Amino acid sequence: MWNDYANQSGSTLVLAAILFAFQIYGDFSGYSDIAIGTAKLFGINLRDNFLTPYFSRNVAEFWKRWHISLNTWFVDYVYIPLGGSREGRWKTIRNTFVIFLLSGLWHGANWTYVGWGAYHALLFVPLIWLGTTKKYRDIATIKQVPQMVLTFGLVVLGWIIFRAPSIADAGQYIAAMVDKSLLSVPWLMTRDFYTPLFASIGILLLFEWIGRREGYGLGWLRNKRGAIQLIVYYLFMVLIYIWQSSEDIQFIYFQF
Repeated sequence: MWNDYANQSGSTLVLAAILFAFQIYGDFSGYSDIAIGTAKLFGINLRDNFLTPYFSRNVAEFWKRWHISLNTWFVDYVYIPLGGSREGRWKTIRNTFVIFLLSGLWHGANWTYVGWGAYHALLFVPLIWLGTTKKYRDIATIKQVPQMVLTFGLVVLGWIIFRAPSIADAGQYIAAMVDKSLLSVPWLMTRDFYTPLFASIGILLLFEWIGRREGYGLGWLRNKRGAIQLIVYYLFMVLIYIWQSSEDIQFIYFQF
C-alpha cells in the first residue's frame, strides 16, 4: 500500500485503502473470535468485540460496534468520570476528543495514531451538535445502504491515516487519490491473485448481512437445516485461503 503509492492510479489507491479496511477488520475481529472461542473451552464467556461494524450508519454507531471492549473501557473509566455528555455540548465535545486522542495513543507513540483519533473525534462533532449520536439503535436495512456507504468511506479515510508511516504520507496518499483518474482500471484488479480475495470479501459481506440480527455472521446457520450450508461455507473459505495464501502474514494487531 505504501511502497509505491505515488506511481499508482487513483482507483488503485482507493481499492488498496478499501482492502486494508477489510484486512484490519478480518485480522482483529478474527483473533478476537479465536480468543472468545478459546475462553469458552475453559468455561469463560467473553463479550463480543465486533458487531458488523461496516454496516454502521454513522460514526457513532461504528464505535458502538468496533473494538467494543476498548471503547467500553474508555467510556467507563475516562469519558464518564470527565462528565460524559451531562455537562453541555462543548464539554461533551471536549470529552470525546480526550478519549479518541487517548485511544490513538493506546495504539502507539506515533502522530498518525493521534491524527487518526483526532479525525474520528472531528467526525463526532456534528453528531454531538445535532444530538444524533444515539440515532441508530435498530438493525440496518437495505434502504439505509447510502448511509452505510458514506460511513464506510469516512472510516476508510481514517484507516489511511492510521496505516500511514507519517501524517505527511497520509495527506499525500489522499491527495493522490483525488488528483489521479478514478476511472482507470486498478492495477490490483488485473491480477488473478486477487480474484479469490474479492470472492472471500463478497462472501463475508453476504453472510454478515444475512446474520446481522444474530450477533455474528453465521448465527442464522445454527439450526440443523443450516448444518450443510455451514460446512459448505467453511470448506469454501478454506479453499479460498489455500488458493490465495503464498506467504505468512502476521496479525496486524499483534504490535499493539
